[in-house]
Amino acid sequence: MRRRSVLLALPAGLLTLAACGGEGEGADAEESVEATQPPQSPQAAPTGKIVDGPLPEITEGKAFGEAPTVAKGQGEPSSDIAVQVLTAGTGATVAKGDYLQFNYLGQIWDTAKVFDSSFERGKASVFQIGIGQLIPAWDQVLVGKKAGSRIELGVPPAYGYGEQGQPQAGIEGDDTLVFVIDVVGTFNGKSSAQGEEKPQDDDALPTVGTNTDGAAPAIELPGGQPPKDLVADYVIEGDGAEVESTDAVLVQYKGVLWDGGKEFDSTYGRGQLAQFGLDGVVEGWSRGLTGKKVGSRVMIVVPPDLGYGESGQNEIPGGATLVFSVDILAVV
Repeated sequence: MRRRSVLLALPAGLLTLAACGGEGEGADAEESVEATQPPQSPQAAPTGKIVDGPLPEITEGKAFGEAPTVAKGQGEPSSDIAVQVLTAGTGATVAKGDYLQFNYLGQIWDTAKVFDSSFERGKASVFQIGIGQLIPAWDQVLVGKKAGSRIELGVPPAYGYGEQGQPQAGIEGDDTLVFVIDVVGTFNGKSSAQGEEKPQDDDALPTVGTNTDGAAPAIELPGGQPPKDLVADYVIEGDGAEVESTDAVLVQYKGVLWDGGKEFDSTYGRGQLAQFGLDGVVEGWSRGLTGKKVGSRVMIVVPPDLGYGESGQNEIPGGATLVFSVDILAVV
């Protein structure tokens, strides 16, 4: 039987292909992450020629991380994909299938009308790259770039939203688009928490491994009865922003039963990260991760009343206390 995840995948956003609705929207929380990802394009994405211009000038906010202001395009845009690396990053290299964390501004060449900006929202976006979740120009250009890079793109319709455009964003089928993209980070199945190891000196609680090599950490269970209340302790404390109760997160995790230590779910086993909103998981997860810092590994002990109760679910028996190791890689 196919193993099911206890987590809920997020719906696609504006930059996805127009056909990327998802049967994951409104799906039950037990559906697998892989099953609820937006579908890839039914046809191979077009590959364009890369040229270095023309591209409009960034007039304000020129540094990586600053919200940019971009001038109106001058003259006719290229029918090819125009690319300029404005800041060359030195971080990890983006690979096909990675979860790319980025900030971006998008506007229309002819009018300079901004149709979307994560800078204005104050929160970076996260999507898988190179597999058809994002428009073809992004999938082609961003694979191989490094975290810390700022890239400006000119995207003609053939490598953007096609002849149908994106009416809800005011993008018509003949619009060339201009993007400024800051590559904040990139994550894959080998990503781990990074930070300061914290003491695990309570003999009545589980001990979680501190390896950061991308392998699943060991979870050693104590003897005795489980705690009746929720426990959420740092194993590794990162230095990122604190997770809010309204956030969604990108994580690695492993879950075992307190009684017997049987593993019932793990992103490591699937080789696939999970992303979910804290309002879409069991209460023990949402309460346990709220207030914890991005970049951290957290040990969570979830009593039955904050987990799956007396009924259980799939491989989780009724009345089970659950133990998780959770690496918070990014806020989505």
